[in-house]
Amino acid sequence: MAVKVVTDSTCDLPPEVARDLGIAIVPIYVRFGAAVYRDGVDITPGQLYPKLIASDVHPATSQPTPEDFAAVYKEASRDADAIVSVHISSRISGTFNSAVIAAKAFNGVCPVEVVDSRFNSAGLGLAALAAARAAKSGAGLAEVLAETNLAISQVRMFGLFRTMKYLARSGRINKAVAAASSVLNVMPLLTFHDGEIARAGLVRTVGRGMEKIIEFVRKHAPVTEITVVHSRAAEEAEKLRGWLAEFLNAEKIMVSELGAGLGVHGGPGVLLIGLRRAG
Repeated sequence: MAVKVVTDSTCDLPPEVARDLGIAIVPIYVRFGAAVYRDGVDITPGQLYPKLIASDVHPATSQPTPEDFAAVYKEASRDADAIVSVHISSRISGTFNSAVIAAKAFNGVCPVEVVDSRFNSAGLGLAALAAARAAKSGAGLAEVLAETNLAISQVRMFGLFRTMKYLARSGRINKAVAAASSVLNVMPLLTFHDGEIARAGLVRTVGRGMEKIIEFVRKHAPVTEITVVHSRAAEEAEKLRGWLAEFLNAEKIMVSELGAGLGVHGGPGVLLIGLRRAG
């Protein structure tokens, strides 16, 4: 049984990695006023940040429609007997629900299993990678699902945000908290807990934030995979990859860019990691 893996653009996988593993990516939408862009298709991170910084109107994001998913499922079913569709946490986005609606309508054509990764960005990416590797090895639907859920149980995320301004503008955190952090000149550390973004501390410098990331990885070691994701912080991301060689060969640590869909909320300067614990 050939299994096709589908995810959404918040996975922050490099396009060449997704392409090599046959992962189909459904873009979420980024809206600047009346203008609507598909994440990774009509707008790239490089195009987003100048607009984000200069614009008086904060952009919004919205999940793909069930019709968007149905179109991707239809294409995937041409050379697959089943589909595993793994997505951003249902607690922070309606993307999962759109996929479920499409899957129910499509199941008469091809079985579709929709999985809530309980993460976004690097965490979701690691879950999608596990699914795709299993599918590429020839695993059947049940085994691909099992590998996906195993990966999800082993994934952890932690990151540094240079500013709370964009999180506040998009309604992800309280504006008073963001204002206080600006006055105090501190930067938030964020993680995931039960599928939701949770605060994990404050730091005053990027260097200290990077040290906290290393401490987080050390706490969860040994690890089998690490992904570094950044937004306009390539130099820091490469430096962090070097530090992470304590836990994993640096050549095996993937570095990617935060997509426009999540960059709207994080802004420039985000530096985060997703890891997969051993065992």
